[in-house]
This record gives sequence, structure tokens and C-alpha cells, in this order.
Amino acid sequence: MESLGAVGAVLGCSACCIPVVALLLAAYKLGLFYQLFHQTETESPRHGGESVAEVLRAHGVKFLFTLVGGHISPILVACEKVGIRIVDTRHEASAVFAADAVARLSGTVGVAAVTAGPGLTNTVTAVKNAQMAESPVLLLGGGAATLLQGRGALQDIDQMSLFKPLCKFCASIRTVREIVPTLRKALAIAQSGTPGPVFVEFPIDILYPYHLVSKEFAPKTPPKGLMGSIISWYLRNHLKNLFAGAWEARDVCPLSVHIPQATEDQVQKCIELVSRAKKPVILLGSQVTLPPSPSDHVRKALEDLGIPCFLGGMSRGLLGKDSPIHIRQNRRDALKEADLVLLAGDPGSFLVRLAKGLKGHRCPEEWPQSLKVGDLTKENANRAKADEKTERHLNPIKVLHCVDELMAEDSIIVADGGDFVGTAAYIMRPRGPLRWLDPGAFGTLGVGGGFALGAKLCRPESEVWIIYGDGSLGYSVAEFDTFTRHKTPVLALVGNDACWSQISREQVPILGSNVACGLAFTDYHVVADGYGGKGYLVGREEESRLREIIMQAQKETKEGKATLLNVLIGKTNFREGSISV
Repeated sequence: MESLGAVGAVLGCSACCIPVVALLLAAYKLGLFYQLFHQTETESPRHGGESVAEVLRAHGVKFLFTLVGGHISPILVACEKVGIRIVDTRHEASAVFAADAVARLSGTVGVAAVTAGPGLTNTVTAVKNAQMAESPVLLLGGGAATLLQGRGALQDIDQMSLFKPLCKFCASIRTVREIVPTLRKALAIAQSGTPGPVFVEFPIDILYPYHLVSKEFAPKTPPKGLMGSIISWYLRNHLKNLFAGAWEARDVCPLSVHIPQATEDQVQKCIELVSRAKKPVILLGSQVTLPPSPSDHVRKALEDLGIPCFLGGMSRGLLGKDSPIHIRQNRRDALKEADLVLLAGDPGSFLVRLAKGLKGHRCPEEWPQSLKVGDLTKENANRAKADEKTERHLNPIKVLHCVDELMAEDSIIVADGGDFVGTAAYIMRPRGPLRWLDPGAFGTLGVGGGFALGAKLCRPESEVWIIYGDGSLGYSVAEFDTFTRHKTPVLALVGNDACWSQISREQVPILGSNVACGLAFTDYHVVADGYGGKGYLVGREEESRLREIIMQAQKETKEGKATLLNVLIGKTNFREGSISV
């Protein structure tokens, strides 16, 4: 009986504790405990956008790309006040693409801010592209007020569910005091491990000052009775908790970033493999340009090793224009013949350590020399194709060779297209590291305007060339307005064959129809003029003046005008199996 009494006492005590625990949890969620020790400054004119600006400035952010919306106005205004340049684009995707380009070229995080709902959904493709390209991008998004989310407010959707599959980190700010620590965490995660995009949602009541938000919380007709009193108290408490401790001093400095490194055992195993190999090959991708190893150190390591290299993505240009170990053609054949293939995915520091461990050892010179002979043979054959007459308009191979010969040594090439850009990849030679930008593994069309904008802002002294297909140009030609307004003169080369040729090339022989592949020889040069740039039409009649027109376009760009060369091109067999990789 005594034991039963004890059990009863315990159960009774537990029954009493449950409501107490529930009340404590409710008090915690309502912020009551926090408010006991932290003041709500109801007279302060400050707003959450200022906290965002402080963190971004402390992290060295120089540019914020956006398409304006009322949800995010406080962020834009505050960032401009602290010296961060606000660059507004004509489409939200271009804002994220521009941030992506800045991330790639600067080695830091690129930042874009867009408004709620459709503003954010417009960025989905660009964010997915950043994820697959492993670019550290911070996307700041507006959102419906904290109390209105999920209740049918204007432009309110479940944004978190949309971005969780695309981003390394997603967070929705619930109080102003959370802004600083959440942003610091997001920026560190974007750069740690495998880099990638992160997303932070800002409900509108988090960003505006107390006196404005409080007006929105005050009901026009206060509810009456007990329930009315409870509702009124809840609203007052929610408002007070939003701003409790908002303006207390907080550390805004960057958190440490974790960058993975190969172990000593892994490096040693590779040293042993390379030292025994007679015909090694290295395949390099965009990740070779990632921090912490400077590109110049990686280049020297590769040159010391003397191993033939195939470069893809942003690693193009890493070895300069005419390196004896950079092999551009016949990749399939080289891989078949090789006795060791190094597939370097996160390679910078690893290659530097590998070269140090193999100091004094070089790949047998006859191997890269034999590959270079095949390289030159194929490139000479390709160059001969430039002299062939097309049935109408200009030979695209000739056009691309001409641009490659005339473009400045510091040029950055942005690739945005299919067939014409695929041809350009074999002909145009970036002069150095971080001078080639393409979408990466996702193969996204439409990166051109945003990538070029980010590149020109990062490297204002460099010539920035966008190589467009006429199909892909349609996605971002409106950014010529952005180039004009923000004084970022770039050069666009449009291969205009009035067709989605990369699709047509296979669709017609397989399915016997060119449906949906045909375009028109549109006056894209007139569009550029309309947006404040300078456009040139280049057809067969202008062929003899091709070099002169390109140089004139370069001159216009140096004088501050974004320039577009609308080049009418004919069909060649260059992409019909004549090029092997």
C-alpha cells in the first residue's frame, strides 16, 4: 500500500509538473524570459536593414545585386549608406548570376537581395546553378510579416521549402536580434566545405523601424471582452519581442571558415603513383580556382610537375594562352592512352603539396610533346575551316578567330549559349586564370548579362566579352539597360543564325522536324541602341571590315558604352562530329 501511495504521489506530482513545463515553454516561445533582461527601445529610429548592412560591410561585401521591392528597401538603403554599392538589374535571376560571378572572381561571398514571392521564385534557376557550380552566394529574400505568414498575405508562399533543396543553409529571421548571428553563420557556411548558396528570409516587420511596425500591429477596431484583451496582449507582446535587445552591441566579424584539406597519407599515395607513371594526365575543373591557394601558386605547381592538363570550366586560362602542358584537343584519345589520370575536384592546395613532394621530378617530356603535336594538328585543321565560305552570312569560326586575336590580354570571357558558344570554347583562349566564366554543370542559359555585370564590377579595367547565341541572348538582353545605368561597359558578340542550332542539329535528322527551333535574324543591335548601348550589324556585306568593326566596338567600350555585335552567321560542319573531346 505504501508503494502504491508513493506511485500515486509521483503521478500526482507529474500531473502538476506538466502544466508548469507547458507554461514555461510557452513563456520561452513568447520571449517573456528574454524581455525580462533585454530592453525594447520603442523610440529608436533604427531598423533591421542597418544590422544587415553592418554584417555585410564587416565581411568585405562591396556589391549588393537586387531588383527593388518594398519588402527589402531597408536593406538596400542601409547598405548604400555604409558604402556597399547597390546594383539593380532588370531580372532577379540576373542579380543572382551577378552575385555568382563576384563570388567566383573575388573568392568571397556574392550577395543578392530580392523581394518576396515572385521575386524569389524568379531566382530559383540561378540559385540552382550556383549550387551545382559550387559558388558561395548569399540570397536575402523578403517575406510576409511574421504574424501573417501562411494566412494569405500578398506574395506569401512557403519560401523555405522552396530553397531548402537548393541551399546549404536556410533560415527565416523571427526577431531583429537574430539578424547578426544568423547572417554570420550563413556567410561562414556558404564558404565552408563544398561552397554553395545560402538563403536568409526577412519578414517585412523585421526590417522596418519600431514606430512603423507598431502602427501595423494596432487594430483599427480593438476587440472587446476577455478574448479581445488576450489578443491585444498577444499582439503587444509579439511586437515587443520582435525588437527586444535589437540594438545591443554584437560581434559582426566573420566566423572561421572550414576548408577541407587532403591528408598526408592521401598526398603521399599520389606522390608514389605520379612518380611511377609514364603517361599521366590531369583533369581540372572550376574548383581549382577556389581559395585558399592563389591561382599563381597552382599554376607554378602544375608547371613544375610537367603533366599534361585538360582544363574545363573556370580553370580555362589557368596555364595562360600557349602553355606546353595545356592540351585542348583529343581528350578522349589521351585518356585512353594515359596510365594515370588525376581527377582534381578540390585541387588547389593539394596540387601545391603534390608538386612540393615531387620536387625535382617531372613527367617524361615526350608524353606532353606527343599530345601537343596532336593538339596543333587538330587546331590547324579547325583554323582551315575558318576560310571556308558558308552558303550565306559569315563563317562563325572565322568570326571567333578574329575576336580571339583582337581581344585584350586582360579580357574576361563570359560564355552563354549552345552551338555558337560550344564552338567558341575550342577557339577562344583565355589569357590567364579567372578569365573564363560559364554556367558550369547545370548548363544554364541566361547567365550572360548577370555574369558580365559582376565581372566588370570586379575587374573594371578588363575587357569583358559575352559570347552569346541568339537564343540565349533573349534571356538577358535587357541588362544592356543595367550596363548603361551603372556604367559597366561590356562587349557582347552574338552569333545570330536565327535558330536554336544545338537542338535542331539533332532534332531534324532524328525526328524529321525543325519545329520550335527556328528564330529570326532579329535586329538585336537596335535593341542595344534602345537601351543606351551601341549596336553593330555585321553581315556578309561587312565581312571585309570585320576586324575594323571589332576594334571600333572595343573603342566604344573603352569610352563607356556597352556594345553589341550582331553577327549574322551561316551553318558549318564544325560541330557535326568534326571535333572530338
